[in-house]
Amino acid sequence: MSEVVPSPSPGLILPVWVAAAARAATQRLVGEAVALEQPLVVPEPEGDERVVMVPVRSVAGLADDQQVLGIAVCDPGLGLDLTRDLEVWVRVAWGASLEPWLTVVPGEGVGRFAEGGGICVSEFALQLLERNLRPLVPSGRGLELEVVLPRGRELAERTSNAAFGVVDGLALIGTQATVQISASPDQLQDSLEQVRVITEQPQFGGRLTLVIGENGRDLATQLGFHTSGGLLKTGNWIGPVLVAAAEAGVKELVLFGYQGKLLKLAGGIFHTHHHLADGRSEVLTALAVDLGLPLERLQQLRKASSVETAMEALQQQDAVQADGLRQRMAAEVEARASSYLKRYGSWSMQVGAVLFDRSRERRWAGPAGQVLLKTWQLALEAPSLR
Repeated sequence: MSEVVPSPSPGLILPVWVAAAARAATQRLVGEAVALEQPLVVPEPEGDERVVMVPVRSVAGLADDQQVLGIAVCDPGLGLDLTRDLEVWVRVAWGASLEPWLTVVPGEGVGRFAEGGGICVSEFALQLLERNLRPLVPSGRGLELEVVLPRGRELAERTSNAAFGVVDGLALIGTQATVQISASPDQLQDSLEQVRVITEQPQFGGRLTLVIGENGRDLATQLGFHTSGGLLKTGNWIGPVLVAAAEAGVKELVLFGYQGKLLKLAGGIFHTHHHLADGRSEVLTALAVDLGLPLERLQQLRKASSVETAMEALQQQDAVQADGLRQRMAAEVEARASSYLKRYGSWSMQVGAVLFDRSRERRWAGPAGQVLLKTWQLALEAPSLR
């Protein structure tokens, strides 16, 4: 059953605004009256649907109405979100073929995978387009849809997209319509509830993978972590979720993430939102001191503009040292996570850390992480793991 949510509907992720602009443009293309309050059918995690009214700024015909441009403006609701007031342009035109019936083209400012050049779009985003555009398209016709984010390339530089192999702009990803504020108490409660749901499943075998962010979850799924046990995107509340997992009976837990994300945990920072705490450069330098890197290299690490820049420079200068530093980072994440758990109780949960690189391959694991990957039969897929 569909529930209608009144307009306007702030707090919606980028793919929802793309779908709204696309639906308005498609209405014009097929000759229907255009509604600037678009009733979008949104899939729900439980399998239900709801209808969300989403405002569209404008629609204009191009090339004698053989193409149509729809424009929407993102409203991510409360919280700090870089998509706020971001213009979304969607051009629709009749497709050249019927198979597939819908072709989504990444225009300027839309993220593409560095390997292959394909658009970075989640299954949920594609479902949104399918559910809301297919009923408008006449039988026997195909549709081409080009998404343009005029400020997408600029804004993407403030994200960790490149760490996930996504270049040129913002990814069109998400698993639900509503923005989840990763630093909010509500987001923590949602994560704790998900831990409860996962661990109470009859088939739960005591294994759980925690990832930070939507990109991390997407990559973890591609690499098969979900086949070994529960998979949970935690947001930034890593510490409380670790404790909740131990209390719920998790026996083996993998922290899976990009080096720049998990580095904070190596410094004992277990709420990872950048507006609350950072210190990654200092942590990285301290780990390098432990490894005995020369003073000149330590100074380069400390003065680099970002962790990514620092590690790329070290990789070029001495690949062995760079690998050793990442390995040390993973080991320290495991040690700090274990120490954090001991503050709150005595559990037998084993915590392993696994890091991935810009090529979207898992490359480094701490001692516990290496054991868990072998136990979960995932290490065989990554011969470059070290």
